[in-house]
Amino acid sequence: MPDVFILNVALHGEMVGTLTRVSGDRSLFAFNEAYIQDENRPTLGLSFKDQLGDLRTDFRPVQRKVMPFFSNLLPEGPMRRYLSEQAGVNAEREFFLLWALGQDLPGAVTITPVQGEAWPPEAVTEEEGRAVPEAAMLRFSLAGVQLKFSAVEGVHGGLTIPASGVGGDWIVKLPSREYEGVPENEYSMMRLAQLMGFTVPAVDLIEIDKIAGLPVGTERFGTFAFKIQRFDRLTDGTRVHMEDFAQVFDVYSDEKYKRATMRNIASVLAAETPDEDQREFIARLTFNTLIGNGDMHLKNWSLLYPDRRTARLAPAYDFVSTLAYIPGDSSALKFSRKRQFAELDSDELSHLAAKAGLPVKMVLDTARDTTARFLELWAQEKAHLPLYENVRKTIDTLLPTLPLVTGR
Repeated sequence: MPDVFILNVALHGEMVGTLTRVSGDRSLFAFNEAYIQDENRPTLGLSFKDQLGDLRTDFRPVQRKVMPFFSNLLPEGPMRRYLSEQAGVNAEREFFLLWALGQDLPGAVTITPVQGEAWPPEAVTEEEGRAVPEAAMLRFSLAGVQLKFSAVEGVHGGLTIPASGVGGDWIVKLPSREYEGVPENEYSMMRLAQLMGFTVPAVDLIEIDKIAGLPVGTERFGTFAFKIQRFDRLTDGTRVHMEDFAQVFDVYSDEKYKRATMRNIASVLAAETPDEDQREFIARLTFNTLIGNGDMHLKNWSLLYPDRRTARLAPAYDFVSTLAYIPGDSSALKFSRKRQFAELDSDELSHLAAKAGLPVKMVLDTARDTTARFLELWAQEKAHLPLYENVRKTIDTLLPTLPLVTGR
């Protein structure tokens, strides 16, 4: 059997490099010469820039996994386990997961075998020892607590999970076994974010019975699933490139809570994006503190490249009041020095702004304006949103403890 396997890495349909697996289950990425020499090259990711802004071209081999940028294209948690089991691949053997799933990754990256090789025997686990079934492939997007599938909308409003091939305009998130009412929670928080004027994709709740093509054996809890329109796909199917901040900071997903702060994200936005994106970041940070969202880790902030070269703050996603399920929860990342929701005050915001290179007045004014607008909307909308009562009570209890609200 061959010791070397090669995957082509394309961006917007154009080859940019290769991922090579060699003996010892090591992988190595290399750009091709055409991409290196192209002065107008599309941006693959900020982690591929050196300190002077030039393209990095020298990368170390990685054992068993693939380098963080590519690793973070793969799903996490339950979805990774599910797809790995279906493919008969060890969940940690990321090269072969990319082989199986690489035609419908987040953003505009596609990864395919160099010569369209059949599924290699080296990919399977000893326990399974079977070929990857086509129907198990290409059916995911970003994954977390809930199972998430990429789906297409039907003529009558239902959603269909593609049985095979590439496709999906929406991400469908099924209810969680552990936490009751998460779809309703997320829909309500995202709806509030829309009313706040944030950049938010289309969202809705859908009856689970109206979702066709869910894999056999998928457990179902509750009545509704949450659906959100993919912002990395245009209506004509064109792919828009994106990367999350775990990719930006070149860390693996299991370090998404550890290796950076909100201040670090703000620093990137200050250097790479226009003022309006920086203001929206502060507004979203404030909003998620007000709702008690302790899960805004590195993978829940992303950049989008609508012109293929320039970074913009991606639309909002994964807004959930986690405090309703996890008493005492705090921010997934430190704001600047602190992480408790009640520790986000004028001093902490000023410290974040100064260290990130953002105007302090802009940051404080944005936080104040966002808080005032949220309190007004929450009073108007909380009784009309499809929230479980524990979520309403949690937010109502949280708000009076926050310096953002009290002005302390």
